[in-house]
Amino acid sequence: MKMTPMYRFAKTLPQMIVRPILPVRVRGMENMPKEGAAVICFNHMRNSDPVRIFFASHRQIFFLGKSELFENKFIGWVLRSVGVIPIQRGRGDMTAINYAGQHLENGDLLGVFIEGTRSKDGSFGQPKAGAAMLAWRYHVPVIPCCITAKDGKLPKTFHKCCVTYGKPLSQEELGLVSGKSSEFRSASRMIMEKIQEIRAEDIKEFQK
Repeated sequence: MKMTPMYRFAKTLPQMIVRPILPVRVRGMENMPKEGAAVICFNHMRNSDPVRIFFASHRQIFFLGKSELFENKFIGWVLRSVGVIPIQRGRGDMTAINYAGQHLENGDLLGVFIEGTRSKDGSFGQPKAGAAMLAWRYHVPVIPCCITAKDGKLPKTFHKCCVTYGKPLSQEELGLVSGKSSEFRSASRMIMEKIQEIRAEDIKEFQK
């Protein structure tokens, strides 16, 4: 299974240390492709979200991350080593988009926080259109995924979260036909609605 060396290393000792601190329950793993490219769209609540996602996937997910995270040279090196792609938000960073596209062309999984920023209270924000654009441009499906805390609000340390992968959405299901901006916006709203539906199901599972 293709992984960067640092990512593979983190799957051993670091995971054993950190996972008890950030426990996670995984649902919908059957919706994750064993091979081939896809864009996985997540909601975003905590800086620890990527770590929980790391525990909840057998394949490496390459992420787009805001360029500010890379200002510290050491942290930037670590992030690049585990497959995070720096992107300048709000500037149409085509270098980052093209690099992300290379991963999709290579059959990798690309993770995107579809809201573009963290939620302050656990509620959902407005989705950005970049994930839908990438899915259309590189002809890959989109997998909606929701991170849910037990109370439906913000995750807490030592409290179990649920990471649930929804069914893959094809370009046809998303209405991506001609690559118009209106199609990207509509598809993004549909992806966000699927994530919201997953949240409702996860909360019911926590209550059982």
